Amino acid sequence: MVSTFGSGDGVNRNGLLITASEGTPVRAIHAGRVVFADWMRGFGNLLIIDHGDDIMSLYAHVQRFNVGVGDRVGNDQVIAAVGNTGGRPSPGLYFEVRRGGEPIDPRTWISKR
Repeated sequence: MVSTFGSGDGVNRNGLLITASEGTPVRAIHAGRVVFADWMRGFGNLLIIDHGDDIMSLYAHVQRFNVGVGDRVGNDQVIAAVGNTGGRPSPGLYFEVRRGGEPIDPRTWISKR
């Protein structure tokens, strides 16, 4: 883990930045529906899943998407591959969880699952 919630730089302050080899499968942390899968400044290729109950998860800097907007995904389903898009100097995954649009510590939310 390169940075934790609140300790990263810029957009990476609101989640976890994890180093991984390029092409490593990225899995959904919980079932939901893909609401965004496109490039976004600062995040590179960004995937957002709506899990209901006002919870969304974000997966950024990915190399490619395995799912598209509107797709339903299952818990632990492969949704993308780790990359270095969006200005990353090396491959990694940025992961964020939001409740009601506000970032929350992903480790706290994951531990409840």
